[in-house]
Amino acid sequence: MRIARLVPALAAAAACVLALFAPTAAAAPAPPLQDTPPPTAQIIGGGYAQNAPWAARLFSNGRETCSATIIAPTWILTARHCVTGGGLSFRIGSLDQHSGGVVANGVQTYTHGSDLALVRLDRSVQTTYSRLGQPGTVRVGQNVQVWGWGATSRCGSEANCQSRYLKVANVTVTHGCGDAYGGSAICARRGNGITAGGDSGGPMTLNGIQVGVASTSDRQTTTAYTNVTAYRSWIQSIAGV
Repeated sequence: MRIARLVPALAAAAACVLALFAPTAAAAPAPPLQDTPPPTAQIIGGGYAQNAPWAARLFSNGRETCSATIIAPTWILTARHCVTGGGLSFRIGSLDQHSGGVVANGVQTYTHGSDLALVRLDRSVQTTYSRLGQPGTVRVGQNVQVWGWGATSRCGSEANCQSRYLKVANVTVTHGCGDAYGGSAICARRGNGITAGGDSGGPMTLNGIQVGVASTSDRQTTTAYTNVTAYRSWIQSIAGV
């Protein structure tokens, strides 16, 4: 998956707070590495999540590939690069990717010019939905949480070392940057963990509010999350939230 190589950090380390809140003409990101089949990102370090009823594990043609969130009864939010394989299904509301929760299939996919995608489900799922932030929700220097079922170590083919259980790690917002498609993103530095293959599409949260969707990572120091707050109007126009 796209969480394979970090979008280059903007050299202007002044880290203007405004860069986090509006789409920017950021420098074109380096193309992420592609494996066959492409791996997804998982959290290296961090710890196991205790409660995340809004979390969704994404499967493509029966194979676990990405992370996601449910934002409304029939709507999933994830990364654009996670939906290219088709045959999408989701296990929703379980920390264990193999059991529990509710399984639903994707029947319609909408992609944005950034690394965002919305997937309509074939059924209504009742749970606690991920709440999305508004512009101004997140600022440089804040500690945020990142969530996913991605790789737990740098193991070559990350498809083989993803976590069975949802993980969470703390990272610190450093500046506005570009995602895998050049969209507005939030860059953050490693705290007690960092994203890797399989975490793609998973959320960045601040005080329980989702502000980002996992796009890229260097798996060592820095990760980039597409800035959900910059694209709220697009999300609302399709999913109604």
